[in-house]
Amino acid sequence: MKRLSASFLPPIALDVGRGTPMYQQLSDWFRRAIIDGQLRPGQRVPSTRSLASELKISRIPVLGAYEQLLAEGYLETFVGAGTCVARSIPDDASKPAGAKTPSTALPAIGPSTPRRISRRAASMHEPAQPWLSNLGAFRVGLPALDHFPTGIWSRLVNRHARNPPMGIMAYGDPMGYPPLREAIAEYLGVVRAVRCEASQILVTTGSQQGLQIAAHVLLDPEERVWMEEPGYHGARHALMTAGARLIPVPVDHEGMNVAEGIRLGRGAHAVYVTPSHQFPLGTTMSATRRMQLLNWALHNDAWIIEDDYDSEYRFGGRPIASLQGLDVDARVIYVGTFSKVMFPALRLGYMVVPKDLVSAFAVARDAADTFSSTLYQVVMTDFIREGHFARHIRKMRTLYMERRTALLEAIRRHMDGQLEVIGAEAGMQLVALLPAGVDDVAVSRKAAQHGVSARPLSMCYLNPPARGGLILGYGGADVREIREGIRKLRLCF
Repeated sequence: MKRLSASFLPPIALDVGRGTPMYQQLSDWFRRAIIDGQLRPGQRVPSTRSLASELKISRIPVLGAYEQLLAEGYLETFVGAGTCVARSIPDDASKPAGAKTPSTALPAIGPSTPRRISRRAASMHEPAQPWLSNLGAFRVGLPALDHFPTGIWSRLVNRHARNPPMGIMAYGDPMGYPPLREAIAEYLGVVRAVRCEASQILVTTGSQQGLQIAAHVLLDPEERVWMEEPGYHGARHALMTAGARLIPVPVDHEGMNVAEGIRLGRGAHAVYVTPSHQFPLGTTMSATRRMQLLNWALHNDAWIIEDDYDSEYRFGGRPIASLQGLDVDARVIYVGTFSKVMFPALRLGYMVVPKDLVSAFAVARDAADTFSSTLYQVVMTDFIREGHFARHIRKMRTLYMERRTALLEAIRRHMDGQLEVIGAEAGMQLVALLPAGVDDVAVSRKAAQHGVSARPLSMCYLNPPARGGLILGYGGADVREIREGIRKLRLCF
């Protein structure tokens, strides 16, 4: 049993006026805490001297209580580690003699007695997803962590963490660290043709929080929102937390079908869209559809939430310009993230907010979790300003192109005729359609048993799809893992 480090004890209440000796009150308290699980096996308990000092009592009753608990088997001693909760409680010591179950004890609530939750939370419930339990091929959204410049990043973190000024350690601006907002605005203007000022940038704890903030600021409960079909399940959940009614709008080779959206979703107040690299199908919204969508938003007083999650990685030329850059009426809320370019645990994203909505978004951001880690914001600013960010993107674009090529070749060699690949021109994942009638969830579950993370395409649909498929991420898997993953996947049909 691994010994746990010492930790804080639950409050100990002693009554000096009672007739019960102090040592017995202490031993009774420790006994109950151990049986109830408040103190865990192997957990260190305070020394007799420190506990006596904390309780402001003589050390003698503490010594007496510990001796009694050691004799009963509730505590044990380890050389060099002091006194700890016993690794296993003897059967005859599991309940002290004469102990009675309090009459006020509440009945145990087990799985057979479901607890009440909101209808909104219940509607977002999903079955277990075993394909998310490993980091091998083909985990969606996972970048090449093995190629991240950890040395540079560590040096920048140490630069600011070794002797941090008070500004880094105190409360931060809900909108974000000003120099980082300036760096993001410059980057988006040059690379994504986004039209914005630093004052419009809101730094978030990842793009998921950005979607949630946008949903709560822009929508009232029961308002209708267009949602790409298939689409990003995270956006679906974010919109549902605001009580939105989702209207699935089909996606084809030109992106979201705006005409179908108008026909199916009259009266909608917003639309969620991934125009540069549609998730999960990988299509790019055509110029005609983009203008149709902007025109619809203008004439219907509606909002467009543009999720630009991995537009840096396009292999057939320069990245496609953002939809926000075409917007002349300030109808687009632009959402981006550093998770795909840097690493997911960084938890930094950003939004570009119309000028007249900045104050409303700032209040909502403050209500969510006040602000993101200032230390990481400062480090990210240096990472961008010193050129590491641009170099890393260029390196990853080449690497992902190689991994995409390896995946396409492995599919052609081992699963030709079983998988039909679509959406392989950009990003860090592609979709492979399964033969008609094959259950993609069943295939994904079986693949997970072989250590392969292949997300079922059907999970991205609000309505049952005509054909199942698999979303295969190649960003976080090297060539060997990709080839081995396809060989394992072939066994899952």
